Amino acid sequence: MTASRIPFIEKWRKTSWADRALLVEALSALAFARLAIALLPFRTVGRLAGGIRVAGPMPQEARLATIRRVRWAIRAGARRAPFRAVCFQQGLAAQLMLRRRRVASTLYFGAAPDDARGLAAHVWVRDGNIDVIGCEEAPRFPVLAQFPGAAAGGKL
Repeated sequence: MTASRIPFIEKWRKTSWADRALLVEALSALAFARLAIALLPFRTVGRLAGGIRVAGPMPQEARLATIRRVRWAIRAGARRAPFRAVCFQQGLAAQLMLRRRRVASTLYFGAAPDDARGLAAHVWVRDGNIDVIGCEEAPRFPVLAQFPGAAAGGKL
């Protein structure tokens, strides 16, 4: 089978260099998040997620475009990663990528009873009232923690 017949390679060739770079950044952030979650205590991961909350003087349209691109990159990277990247990895990676772009966001950690597993946890990220990633399932999970915390300006 030639390279032009492999859909992924063909799609990659048609992807802009900016999108390729963003996808590589997302894969790197997902890998970092996976390692951090696997190796570090939850408190330390929380500090990584909290960081310094700085919103730059970015116009609303530019902020929304940035959020859309980061969301695309995280979702695309999670599908292509050679490891399992679930909501926690995706949320932490999105939080880190948005912080690099000076977009304030809050990572939420919630848990709810689950018949099959006893307790299910979920992570999602929002920028004020704008959904970034993982927000579709968020309503069924009461918030246990948010990073940065409420005192730093995070709100649901």
